[in-house]
Amino acid sequence: MDPDIASVATAVGEPSRAAMLVALLEGPPLAAWELARRAGVSAQTASSHLARLVEARLLTSRTQGRQRLFQLAGPEVVTLLEALAVLAPRTPAHLVTDGRGATALREARTCYDHLAGRLGIRVTDFLLERAVLKRQGDAFQVTRAGDGWLRDFGISVEGLRSGRRPLTRACLDWSERRPHLAGALGAALTGQFFDRGWLTRLRGTRAVRLTERGRAALSGEWGMDMDARD
Repeated sequence: MDPDIASVATAVGEPSRAAMLVALLEGPPLAAWELARRAGVSAQTASSHLARLVEARLLTSRTQGRQRLFQLAGPEVVTLLEALAVLAPRTPAHLVTDGRGATALREARTCYDHLAGRLGIRVTDFLLERAVLKRQGDAFQVTRAGDGWLRDFGISVEGLRSGRRPLTRACLDWSERRPHLAGALGAALTGQFFDRGWLTRLRGTRAVRLTERGRAALSGEWGMDMDARD
């Protein structure tokens, strides 16, 4: 049977439901009342919209105390919404409905489990310039030299290749409108950044911040020009 794309498109396409989904792109699970506020609808209307989104398998929910919290159902929903954001026309509010954290999200954020935003693009560009990666059509491929470079950084490309997940994937960045590195390698690099204290999470959001240690390491160990501005 063919996938029923129309049913998913209908669920996403209603403006209030779209606003709720966008609010959940920012970070943690949210209660129904907060999603109602973000969408500008009544609690009763929000309840109906949330039930529709859960039915469409775009959201999941759980009970915490007296509240019911909602979150995106998985990485494929994040990918869907960020792809739509690339195609969507720009509005004054951009992607974040109430403007909070918009600058931080554009500067650096996690796109599920890999680095995105301006910093994600800069890291991807650096890996291409250093020939750790090369472009293969619309995708990325690890070079022979890149295998050794990544091993020195603590990442076993051979181990990643043996997993079920694609080693590399080009993920179109909604804010930069260019592809950043995703896949198993993108997740492994981001994990190393966190483990080494190069990145820290901003509470209550998907935004992350490059620490002073991270800035010094990227500038010194990697040789990235951290003063450059695109």
